[in-house]
Amino acid sequence: MAGDGPDRDAVLRAIRRGEGNFGKREIARLLKLKGDERIGLKRVLSALESEGVIQRTARRTYAVADASPGVRLVEIVDRDTDGELLARPEKSDPGDPLIRMAPGQGASGRAGGALGVGERALVKIERDQDGEPVARLIKRLGQSAHRILCVYRADGSRPRLVPVDRRSKNELIPSRDSPLSPKNGDLVICELAKDRQHGLKSGRIIEVVGNENEARASSVISLAAHGVPEGFNDNEVEQAEKAKPATVRNREDLRHLPLVTIDPEDARDFDDAVLAEPDEDPKNKNGWVVWVAIADVAHYVTPNSPLDRGALKRGNSVYMPDRVVPMLPERLSNDLCSLRPDEDRACMAARMVFNASGNKIGHSFHRGLMRSSARLTYAQAQAAFEGNPGPEAADVVTSTLQPLWKAYQAVKAARQRRSPLEIDSPERKVRVDEQGNVVSITRYERFAAHMLIEEFMIQANVCAAETLEQKRLPLIYRVHDEPSREKLTALADYLPQVGMKWSMSGPVKPERFNQLLSQAKNRDYEEVVNEVVLRSQSQAIYSTENLGHFGLNLQRYAHFTSPIRRYADLTVHRGLIKACKLGDDGQTNEEASKLSGIAEDITHTERRAMAAERDSVDRYIASFLSDRVGSEFQGRITGVTRFGAFVRLAETGADGLVPVSSLGDDYFHHDEKAHALIGRRTGGRFELGQNVTVRLKEAAPITGGLILEILDKPKRGRPSGGGRGGPPRRGGGSPGRSGGGAGRKFDRKPRGKGKGGKPGRGGPRKGK
Repeated sequence: MAGDGPDRDAVLRAIRRGEGNFGKREIARLLKLKGDERIGLKRVLSALESEGVIQRTARRTYAVADASPGVRLVEIVDRDTDGELLARPEKSDPGDPLIRMAPGQGASGRAGGALGVGERALVKIERDQDGEPVARLIKRLGQSAHRILCVYRADGSRPRLVPVDRRSKNELIPSRDSPLSPKNGDLVICELAKDRQHGLKSGRIIEVVGNENEARASSVISLAAHGVPEGFNDNEVEQAEKAKPATVRNREDLRHLPLVTIDPEDARDFDDAVLAEPDEDPKNKNGWVVWVAIADVAHYVTPNSPLDRGALKRGNSVYMPDRVVPMLPERLSNDLCSLRPDEDRACMAARMVFNASGNKIGHSFHRGLMRSSARLTYAQAQAAFEGNPGPEAADVVTSTLQPLWKAYQAVKAARQRRSPLEIDSPERKVRVDEQGNVVSITRYERFAAHMLIEEFMIQANVCAAETLEQKRLPLIYRVHDEPSREKLTALADYLPQVGMKWSMSGPVKPERFNQLLSQAKNRDYEEVVNEVVLRSQSQAIYSTENLGHFGLNLQRYAHFTSPIRRYADLTVHRGLIKACKLGDDGQTNEEASKLSGIAEDITHTERRAMAAERDSVDRYIASFLSDRVGSEFQGRITGVTRFGAFVRLAETGADGLVPVSSLGDDYFHHDEKAHALIGRRTGGRFELGQNVTVRLKEAAPITGGLILEILDKPKRGRPSGGGRGGPPRRGGGSPGRSGGGAGRKFDRKPRGKGKGGKPGRGGPRKGK
């Protein structure tokens, strides 16, 4: 930093990273500016703006002048029901809404000729009179490599390709040069061969991935649609099969410690173990020593080896209702790196010391050989904590579980003082039998045992970040930034609808959100307040720049506790091995130089996995409900857009779309501030959080889409006269995802682990 302010180049790098979304506050936080340095930042920004190097946006953020935030590279992927082109921004996340091209933008003679599906383009993003984003063509960039997953239909006079993406409304026809000959009902991947202004597009079939009638087709479709890589190459398999169990040589012998694993009931691999014992140090009266031992994956997956390159490509394991797509082969994930009872296993362990108030006062890392004393489920551990241990826990109640519970009470008190964000966002658990049929759909049951494990994992993750910072080694943080001003404004605009308020002048802290949630507790609008608070949050990412973890209210945080299924944790383990001098197979200089790019890559693979998991659940639920078309359900409106309302069914937690065209004779327009669809003539309202009775009109297992009809009359209101004139929008189609996405947390909530091909979602996964 310069003496009178930050370096100009550093400021420009921060602005470029923000892609037009960073204001002065975000830039200052990224550059870690304090006091007078923030005043210096204002001077640097003013100078850069006056020189024309940067420019202010309408949202009072900054953008580099030659990279306006309104200009994006996009890929044209479809047409909507009105025939207008739909575009996906490059580097967008799977499941993100598509952007509609402004009317007429695909016509001939515009920016060098007609624009069609399958092309890339440079566009300028604007807002139409309804406030919805639209794209105007600047320049065509040629054909993209767009791939589409379709169902091959040959049950009529002419074969056709039906996209499985619910946002795609147009079928394709197989091109004549397709090298494959699929059968009716096959799931195929095709490339767009040609886009015609009139008539069907054509697709070149390049791969057959299964059949729609196969058991577990929902997961096959979701994995293929999101490009999730499956399987391992020969070199990976060979390296894994050659791996041998670790011995105590060059390791600390921890086999005397009565560590236990606590996992979901249907977990098949156990990669973390815990233990607590009273601290014998007289200076720490009533204090506790807590051990968190993690499978030593770095011992087997060495830098730049075949296993390492494959794990980086996958980024993380993917958890579907009927299977797990593991990051590493089963020889590791279900054997050598699974902390099975009474078997010697290599581990990386965090030894943490807490005082009587639950505050951490010290920690150290150890590379050892351990032997788990017991494998417990959450339910079994909970029963033992409550004084009713079963036979599985009998041998470790006194040695491990009772001290573990007492230590947790102290650490829990410290957590409450820290006041992390406490959003109640229940998740669905879909159980599938061997034939791929849905057996049940329930909410995850959370015990105190879940929260105990979660909190000790969080503390171990903090220790990892602190150690690597102290040793001045580069690392990948788990970053969760505070909400943007734009999202907070939307929250403040909505809360008066339920008699609550948010002051934009107050400090932005998790505690303030918790106060809102507490005020809404046990009220009719409790769920909707949780929804809007959730939507106001940023999404966590991986980054080599530390912005802290807002949701957990922690200054530094790094993933350490599950390297068997997250590549981020593996990089942290290697860093700790080097920092603490625990071996010669730690972080290399080459890996250290690539961490920033790795962080971006694994953020993408994580979101790809989340989208595939979510879509698989949606498809299984649509299959489960497909024989109940015409039935009535109770639900609640969880989202409103210009094209309709999303309703979550109380019975299954499934989200369905109510097209705006089905709401009645009135013209309903979207009031963004009120989160409501309001009739222009009558003033009738369908608003966020409203309880409704709906009828299931369509259930499409292939796409996972549900189409619903609201049977209730709208709430009374005043005629508004807002929105565009004309008849209700027809077709009910959506350029966005019909699931609404309302139930996702700001950070991925890890769930149960499982063996490939077996159910593996037995409960919340550990760590944030």
